[in-house]
Amino acid sequence: MQPNRPARPGQPTDPRAAAQQAQLAASLAGAVDLAAVKARSDAAARAAAAPPPAPGAPAGAPGGTVVDVDEATFQTEVIDRSFQVPVVLDLWAEWCGPCKQLSPVLEKLAAEGGGAWVLAKVDVDANPNLAQGLRVQGIPAVKAVWQGQLVAEFSGAIPEEQARQFVTELVGATTGGGLPEGAEGAEPAEPEDPRLDAAEAALDAGDLAGAEAAYQQILDAEPTHPVASVAIKQVQLFRRAEAAGPNALVEADAAPDDVAAQTRAADFLLGTGDIDGAFARLLDVVRRTAGEDRDAARVHLVELFGVVGDDDPRVGAARRQLSAALF
Repeated sequence: MQPNRPARPGQPTDPRAAAQQAQLAASLAGAVDLAAVKARSDAAARAAAAPPPAPGAPAGAPGGTVVDVDEATFQTEVIDRSFQVPVVLDLWAEWCGPCKQLSPVLEKLAAEGGGAWVLAKVDVDANPNLAQGLRVQGIPAVKAVWQGQLVAEFSGAIPEEQARQFVTELVGATTGGGLPEGAEGAEPAEPEDPRLDAAEAALDAGDLAGAEAAYQQILDAEPTHPVASVAIKQVQLFRRAEAAGPNALVEADAAPDDVAAQTRAADFLLGTGDIDGAFARLLDVVRRTAGEDRDAARVHLVELFGVVGDDDPRVGAARRQLSAALF
């Protein structure tokens, strides 16, 4: 993972800035697992070596289509497994009445899915660190994970028809309903691309510049490479976010009409995982400006859409807001 980085000259020392810098460092360190920059990461390798979900396993047992997850098993049963099939997190508590309405519906749908997706149940009272890390605001909460990345979510108890639509669209947008390698009827996996090894080694060492150079070398030879074309955008974003630092927010708030300052702040927010904040900042610039300033903000916002990916529902919502602001 990423090594600790020395403080840069002029780095702020107030508690808020220090906390933001720590959050950015954590995002950079976790980018390998959570941002699909490293689709062939250790988690993917473990998933490839693991058997597919077992529809016949007892409910709650590891390796089944409905599993009970805690902090000790989250990596294996959620992150690693999500490189095989989408994983739906059911965040619940014993005292929560609506949870008792929603959970049986999700368990029924998971059983019907036959291993095309996995339901991972997390008791938030027993696993407060997981709940905090997943930014759970209330329960029941449902979050979908695909290839180590949160891709969709909803909260509250919803009717079975809506829950079925949620998982149907999730599976369709990820695997298309295909079964993981090793399952009966599954398609064989495509061979790995050894050219990615240098980029992944640089990511492991915390060398973002080296990772970018390695991905660029792949793209020079194959401009439409499916992994490198996405990964390089994300690595470039993290480089910009790290360079901007927590001061970017202070500078942007002090100069609301400085579009360059707003884009640096948006990069920092996205680098620390605040997708909504990054999008909202640039949407505000688009609404308030015209001409070259508006176009610069629009172009940068569209670039951030590409970093996050159209599978994230927040991108679709922000695109609609952008269209409304422009037209």
